[in-house]
Formats: sequence, C-alpha cells, structure tokens
Amino acid sequence: MANVDAVPAPEVGVIRAATIRGAEGFFRAAQDAVGRWWVLTPAGEPCFVKCVHGVRLAGGQGDGALPLDSAARLRAWRFNAVGVSAGTVGRDDGLPFMALADFARVGRQLVAPGLRLPDVFDPDWPLLAGHHAAVMAGPLQSCHDLIGWVTDDRLGWAQPAGTGRPSLLQLCLSLEPSFAAYHAAWEFALALHGGRIETLARAWGTVLPNKEVVRELTRAEIGLGTRGYLRDDARWTQEFARRYFTSTAAALRAADPNHLVLGCRFDGLVGPQVLSACVYPAVDVAMPDWRELPAPGNGPAGSPFLAGDVYWATPEFLKLPTAARVLRLTSVEWMLRRGRTSLERTARHPAVVGYAWSQWQDEPGEQPPFARGLVHVNGAEAREHTELLTQFNVRAESLRHAASSFVSS
Repeated sequence: MANVDAVPAPEVGVIRAATIRGAEGFFRAAQDAVGRWWVLTPAGEPCFVKCVHGVRLAGGQGDGALPLDSAARLRAWRFNAVGVSAGTVGRDDGLPFMALADFARVGRQLVAPGLRLPDVFDPDWPLLAGHHAAVMAGPLQSCHDLIGWVTDDRLGWAQPAGTGRPSLLQLCLSLEPSFAAYHAAWEFALALHGGRIETLARAWGTVLPNKEVVRELTRAEIGLGTRGYLRDDARWTQEFARRYFTSTAAALRAADPNHLVLGCRFDGLVGPQVLSACVYPAVDVAMPDWRELPAPGNGPAGSPFLAGDVYWATPEFLKLPTAARVLRLTSVEWMLRRGRTSLERTARHPAVVGYAWSQWQDEPGEQPPFARGLVHVNGAEAREHTELLTQFNVRAESLRHAASSFVSS
C-alpha cells in the first residue's frame, strides 16, 4: 500500500496475535486489542482497503493519443487496491489486487433465474476443484501484491426465500436427474420428514402427489412459500453454502497457503443462511453486499468483513423523505448525502476492514448520475461519485480510529 494509506502505529491498538490470519510477509487480517479488524500489509502495517471492482482501461483518451491511465486515476481518487477485475490493469502498476479463482466453471453448473452455482454435491467436485485451484492459484502463491482469493464473481444463490420466486431448494428439486444436486436435495428434504413425500407435503402445506409437481411449479416461476417449506429451504441453503465455502477454501489453501481466502463476490443480497456459512475457518474475510453487513457485535464472532459492491443509486437511497423535501434537496443530492453517511458508518464498523466500489465503468443503458461506474462509457470521470469517494478515502483511516470497541471472545 502507498504510505498515505498506512495507519500510524501509535493510533492502532496492539495486534492480537491469536487473531492473525494469513502468512507472514503477505497480506493478512487481524484484530487489535481495541476490537477493530484490519488488513495487514506484507510489511505488517494495518490498513483500510479501498478498492474498485472491474477496473479496466477506459474508452476515453488522455493527453495526446495515450489512453487514460486507470491506475493513476485510482491513486488520484485515493483508492489503494484493485478488486475483482479482468486482466491485469492496475496490478501491473504496483497496486495490491484481488484474484479470481472462478470455481463456478468447474464441473457442472446449476443455472436458473437468480441461480448460478457449481454442483458441489457431485462426487468428483473436490478433485476437480483441487485441480482447478492448482492451475489458478499455484502461479501466484509467492506474489506479495495479492491481497487474497475471491472464489467466484457474482454467484447467484437464488432469490431469498419468501419473495414469491423459486428459491434454492425448489430449484435444486427441479433439476434434471443427471445433476447430483437434484438427488441430494430430494434426499435432504425427504430425510427431514420420515422419507415419505406425503409427510413432506403435509409439512409444507401443499399438494404434492409426486416430484414432478415441484418442477411444474418452478417452470411456471411459482415459488413455494409456506412456513414449513421456508424452514427446510433455510436448512438446505446453509448446507449448500457450507459445502461450497469449505471445499473451495480447502482447494485454494492446498494450492496457495500464503494468501487470504475472501469467499465469493455475491450477486446482491443473499440472506443469513449463506452468510452464516461464509465465515472462518472456511473464509478469512467475507465480502457481503454492504447493505447486508451485520450490526456491530451481531455478526459471527471473529468474522471480519470487506463491505462489498458499494454504490448508492438504489431505490432506498433515492427515496426523498419529508425532511429532504423541506430542505429542497434533489434526488441526487439526497442520494449522495445518504451515501456519505452510510460510508462513514461502514468505516466505523469494528469488523469492516475495507470496501469495494461496485464497478469501474458504467454499464450500457445506465444513465448518469444514477449509473454505478466511476468512469462513463466515453472515458469521462463520473465526478458525482469520484469527488465524494475521494473525500471519504482521505478520511477513512481517521474514521476507522473512531470505530466502537468490540472485542470478540
């Protein structure tokens, strides 16, 4: 990390040796005596990670005919790392970075609306994951600029149960029988109810004469939502997540024992069942959507987080309350005010070690100032975001020092 991002040693509590994760000489995570979690640089300096996902060379031009320098822009905006990104833009310029293992393309994939996961119930999955990790992680195990491994980018864990859409258990029950997850899901669900589909149907409060009925409901995009079903779906989701995070972590640590395991980058909100499995020892530092961070003291003990996919062009940030109307604030002004407040609260969270802005460049169809990129499609800077983020990045460490005390047991 650049010197400007290093935390002065006198202002950081003594690092608790028992909490350190990672290998000496590489990026690690640890908790100080005050209760705050930090990422430690290879030199052992605590820092607050400020990164951006999807960094790439923008389409615009800088001086003369030279393309704009993405790494220079990141440094000017006081970011100190690169998130999940294609290629090596940024890291070639000496910025710390996250690497993508991309386990989702190993073996068979489960794909449906809201769902994109590897079939971790396949008997061949552990071996396939291990071979894949050796290819992906082995060459970088000695890299000192690598912060850690992201197991997958934008995994879809299906709609959280209760939204009216088919959730993970229903989707797995509706797979073709050639998928191992199909058989595992039916065995799991039936085992909870004496092995009989009639008993399962009564517990779920639904008409279920045979297995095909579940597939027909899924094809019609009708989600099961009774209390009995939701209880079993939560159990299945947690078991699926446990298998995913433990197996990917084991594969990565066998191939690269030096770097942190960061779990997957989530595709939106995933619910407590998935997050409860994305914890140590399977995951060193989890990356939940920043809207789903647990309140200080309410998360799993000893679980640091990197606030994932930060952006504020969302309905909850754009909705103008009465107070904003009285102050005659526009939607954009209110959005940015809410964004600043939420970022500062995140920096004070004792379990948060940094944050990742959602994306580098606007996606097609996004309209500024409500787009998510720091760079527009023409290469121009998205000042509505970068000015606020630069101000926050400069103050992040100072805000971090004010984090409330919370020492895990």
